Amino acid sequence: MSCSRYIELPLGVSNVSLAGDLRRVLAAGLSIKASRYSSYAGLRPIHGRLDRRRLHKTVGRKFMISPRCEATKVKLKLRLDHQVQFGEHHALMGSAQSMGSWQQRIPMNWTDSGWVADLEIDSGERVEFKYLIVLQDGNVIWEDGSNRVLDLTESESLELVCRWNDTKSHDVLEVSEVSRRVEESFTNGSLGEVEEQEALASDSEDDADSEFIASTEFVQEWQGREVTFMRSNEHKGDGIGKWDTSGLDGSAFDLVDGDKHARNWWRKLEVVQKLVTNTEGGLNRLGTLINVSIYLKWINTGQIQCFEDGGHHRPNKHAGIARYIFRELERMISDKNLLPQERVVIRKIHPCLPSFKSEFTASVPLTRIRDIAHRNDIPHNLKQEIKHTIQNKLHRNAGPEDLVATELLLGRVTKKDGEYSAAFVEQLKIFYIELKDFFNAGSLTEQLDSIRPSLDELAISILDDFLTKKKRLDDVLGAPSDGDTNELIATMHALTGLRAALLKGLESGLRNDASDTSIAMRQKWRLCEIGLEDYMFVLLSRFCNVIDSMGGSEMLVNQAKSRSVNDWNHPLGAVVLGIRHLGLSGWQQGECMAIENEVMAWQSAGIIEKQDGMKVWALRLKATIERARRLAESYSDTLLQIYPTNVEKLGSAFGIPDNTIRTFTEAEIRSSVVFQLSKLCSLLLKAARAVADEHGWDPLVPGTAVGTLVEVDRILPGSLPSSGSIILLVREADGDEEVKASGENVAGVILLQELPHLSHLGVRARQEKVVFVTCEDDDEISSLQKLIGKTVKLEATAASVLVSPYTEDVSADHKAPESFSTSASPVQPIKFVLSDPVSTLDLVDAKLETSGAKAVSCGRLAQLSEETKNVYNDRGIPAAFHVPKGMVIPFGAMEAALRTSGNEAMFKELLTKVETASIESGELEGICKQLQELVSEQKPPSSIIEKIASTMPVNARLIVRSSANVEDLAGMSGAGLYESIPNVRASESDSFGRSVAKVWASLYTRRAVLSRRMAGVSQKNATMAVLVQELLSPDLSFVLHTVSPIDKNEKLVVAEIASGLGETLASGTRGSPWRVAGNKFDGSVKVFAFANFSEELVVQTDGEADGTVRKQIVDYSRKSLSTNGHYRDRLTEQLTTIGFLLEQKFGGPQDVEGCIIGQKIYIVQTRPQPL
Repeated sequence: MSCSRYIELPLGVSNVSLAGDLRRVLAAGLSIKASRYSSYAGLRPIHGRLDRRRLHKTVGRKFMISPRCEATKVKLKLRLDHQVQFGEHHALMGSAQSMGSWQQRIPMNWTDSGWVADLEIDSGERVEFKYLIVLQDGNVIWEDGSNRVLDLTESESLELVCRWNDTKSHDVLEVSEVSRRVEESFTNGSLGEVEEQEALASDSEDDADSEFIASTEFVQEWQGREVTFMRSNEHKGDGIGKWDTSGLDGSAFDLVDGDKHARNWWRKLEVVQKLVTNTEGGLNRLGTLINVSIYLKWINTGQIQCFEDGGHHRPNKHAGIARYIFRELERMISDKNLLPQERVVIRKIHPCLPSFKSEFTASVPLTRIRDIAHRNDIPHNLKQEIKHTIQNKLHRNAGPEDLVATELLLGRVTKKDGEYSAAFVEQLKIFYIELKDFFNAGSLTEQLDSIRPSLDELAISILDDFLTKKKRLDDVLGAPSDGDTNELIATMHALTGLRAALLKGLESGLRNDASDTSIAMRQKWRLCEIGLEDYMFVLLSRFCNVIDSMGGSEMLVNQAKSRSVNDWNHPLGAVVLGIRHLGLSGWQQGECMAIENEVMAWQSAGIIEKQDGMKVWALRLKATIERARRLAESYSDTLLQIYPTNVEKLGSAFGIPDNTIRTFTEAEIRSSVVFQLSKLCSLLLKAARAVADEHGWDPLVPGTAVGTLVEVDRILPGSLPSSGSIILLVREADGDEEVKASGENVAGVILLQELPHLSHLGVRARQEKVVFVTCEDDDEISSLQKLIGKTVKLEATAASVLVSPYTEDVSADHKAPESFSTSASPVQPIKFVLSDPVSTLDLVDAKLETSGAKAVSCGRLAQLSEETKNVYNDRGIPAAFHVPKGMVIPFGAMEAALRTSGNEAMFKELLTKVETASIESGELEGICKQLQELVSEQKPPSSIIEKIASTMPVNARLIVRSSANVEDLAGMSGAGLYESIPNVRASESDSFGRSVAKVWASLYTRRAVLSRRMAGVSQKNATMAVLVQELLSPDLSFVLHTVSPIDKNEKLVVAEIASGLGETLASGTRGSPWRVAGNKFDGSVKVFAFANFSEELVVQTDGEADGTVRKQIVDYSRKSLSTNGHYRDRLTEQLTTIGFLLEQKFGGPQDVEGCIIGQKIYIVQTRPQPL
């Protein structure tokens, strides 16, 4: 408790003496109990905390000072300057009771300035504490280092600024420093002695100033200079600022340079108008919009200040400029070439513009404040404050700070009922509503009510339904409960329907002859639909909290294991609604629709009552939820791509605080629907994985590896440490990577995205004996990131993956993996014969020495397809398959073309140089580029093209594929190493010839050259034949491994299947295929994964044969492999039968590629499977 003895201390009568008095008091270790002298009441206590606004109003008053006694409380503000992954948050634990006594986590609140917690602790106490990260599943990560130790002094309040993992230091801000900052910010707007009538109201005024809570988001986000109420014209137009244009160009330069000469708000809006209306489409326009959105955000939050500049322009000036900007933004939205990123940014600009309704474009708008300032029923000094702080300022140089001042004033005068004239208060409230309307800062309900007159009867009923549900939900008190999910889902449905109705009305675009009134109403509609999206964030956040309170993912798992999924319906419904809002915002609308359809279909299907029904249900649902989270991440990734660099440049130029710059993009993401959607998807994914008995890891190449964990964005040669065994933590892959070519010392790879097991990258890693796993579990990834730079042991089996610190001597027990070199069992390429003269070969005539292993295997497949038409296994499953028609341009054709063009000598010279070219210096890349350019300029003889055109079906679409003498070998698959060009016609000789030359040239890509180096193959011993086949337009494509690649089970044929062309499977496209396995002997089928690739590749049968294919969205609720278990089992049995037959015919395990068209199965290639 505190002592009751007080010392009466009259404070100085100026700001300077006040600050000095306070410093003396604090230096003496005294606490302050403020009181104000009144002529009629003597000393009266001022209750509440003494903050900056209240301090500057204490001039000429008295304080009662008490010495500090035992157990005085210290107000401790902790601020942690650290960012976490989306869906996570910071908390703290410590020895003090308010820190949880090491038993309970104390959550911290996220703000633009960092994670904060406000605590009260006994003075003189020594406390220990640490920060921690609370993961999405409730687990925690403690910061490294010893406990933080704090000896609390006699200060009344203390602020600590800390940094993650730096437990030995922190920045301390004490009350004395706060006082100094107050002193520096004082103006001459302090209250002096007033007549008795004003004194009666002054207590309430003081309390209102310090305790009034901002009611609008606009004011809540204000970070500008503090509002001071003036009794004379003390506005200054010479405010400080920074305008550093060095290193800037384009719109960034124009904004900073323009702002330097645009001190007030309307001039700043004019700068924006010129930029927006004079920009062209494409990346230039996107850059301009990004910079404008940042600039306007900082103006509206006060980070970029507005000042009076001597000019007098009423708010109608601002309104007129805003109308021009709005029209241009709406024109952009209707542009069919609008980039998705542009749509995202435009939606962030709209709320920063003022309204241009007719009442604000009138010659003298917002006149009510003038009448208020001249009322006779309020104190004289209050009149002066209203006149000089708001009225005159607003009518000369309106700015965002005027709304802040008005809201603070309203808080003062409404703090105590009956203190001021009811008529005055009523008029001030009306003006406040008008001003909010001008700044488009009204609440969602106010905004929606403003468009009511423009709605038809149906739309009004939709609006009323939403507002009724919203009010009922807002009125709910107490802790979250199960019943809240019903209310929340109902409100979300009503909100979504209303937003869809508004967007339907906006989709027609803005007519050129639209009246000013209709344009102004269109702005309100636009802001309402944006506001509805923002409120959806609030509802989803509340929904996530309710689900957490009900037990979160554990509750869902327990219910699913009891074969009931009722409690999954609301979370899945919330995902559907969240996805729908992304679509309504114009973000990947086709993808949104497909995901919605899938979630609803799986909900409707429920758990099929058979042995593996629950696991299949969970795997299928998991695939779609992963797709939904991927969609949310794509939005977040877009913000991360477009904002940070631009924010940093503009922030540095304007002198914006570093923390504001650092947290800008995070704030945008954390306040969006996708943030809550991602959290909800993570919760559902965790539950679905648990139901399916999965752990978030996926081993592609099992084994054990030891090395330093190195984080990289991609696997790129020349970018990795060259010494010591390493294990790569890779953010993304595109499927073209050669692991060993990137670094001989790579012992293992952990890829943080899904990857088909039988993809080209997976096959190459398996052949190179590199331990390869993928991980998508957020908790595991967080744990891995803590191990970066440390020696770890990666242990991967078919059943589990473990990464742990490794403390033994690596050099003694674990040698770096042996490199492929010419001295270490080099691969033997096929000895080739160069055809002369060159002519085409039928597939059945292809031989290894003339056409390569791929062409020969395709010829053998063509023969087998005839032989197996009536072959069945002992269970009656057919082994029949088809093979596309094909021809071969043999070895020697490329060399002949080089001779014909006179480039043979240059080619041989480059080929000699490439053998020893350096990687690190860039020499290799340069020579490879020259080789590719040279070869790609060659043309096959016209006789060859004519022969192919006459042999293939008329106007057939073809695929031109590689058949090198250094691929499809037992020790060197070359999977995905060389080019394939789909969708060409031999009848179009020029484009066909270019396609053949591209395949030739792919023999000399940097990857291909490095791959041969690693395999010990001389570049001069490599050559290329070209396989030309009829292009199929498949419903499904597949890859088979006739021995399970993970556990080497010889009884299983593993199949990965994707919709459309097979390139989706071969590449590193984000997503998962259908993964199934069939037993060769008993016909049993296992399902390991469901497909969730967002797109399929299809042949444009009605378009040009230009070497390209088309992408289209996949909806798996319409794919039989996902919806029909009988079809899935039957197809798996057929593929298993065919794979087993090919294994027998080709004399060993096979890596088979094929496709399905209707009821027909086609095999397009087979090669030895790497084991």
